[in-house]
Amino acid sequence: MRKLMLLISLCLCSIGVLAESAAGVRWTAPAGWTNEGARPMRAATYLIGPSSGDKAGAECAVYFFGAGQGGSVEANVDRWKGQFKGPGGKPATAKLAKRTVHGLTVTTIDASGEYSGMGGPIAAASQGVADYRLMGAIVEGPGGNVFVKFTGPAKTIAANQQKFEQLVASFQPNK
Repeated sequence: MRKLMLLISLCLCSIGVLAESAAGVRWTAPAGWTNEGARPMRAATYLIGPSSGDKAGAECAVYFFGAGQGGSVEANVDRWKGQFKGPGGKPATAKLAKRTVHGLTVTTIDASGEYSGMGGPIAAASQGVADYRLMGAIVEGPGGNVFVKFTGPAKTIAANQQKFEQLVASFQPNK
């Protein structure tokens, strides 16, 4: 029986269905997303292969900076939106929504256009990347905000939009 339980555990780990957690919430990454694990300031990083015709894949980063850290929901939404330019270099428009997922308040953003990334002195010297998209979510957890930022070529993001929604829907308080 122990061997069977070990085998089941190993299988679940290999297909990525075990939940990860931060800030008193847990989530489950969608099947097919490669888990690169935690990095400095990141609770998790997932890599997604490119869609047909795209040269680059996408990345979904889950950030947790600590209780009360990382800025307000509004400040992060504004910063993420500011990382995109619309046609003619005008500010990009973004779709914003707020909903409740398993009792947690979640704010989402969907922006696209020319992506300039995080900003700062290094990014200022580089040009933006055209036809990029960001789908983001800020989950207000009991231990602080968890920031989910899914960025990549617009076509690859569109092909994985349902999986991103699945990820967001999986957030729930730890038991």
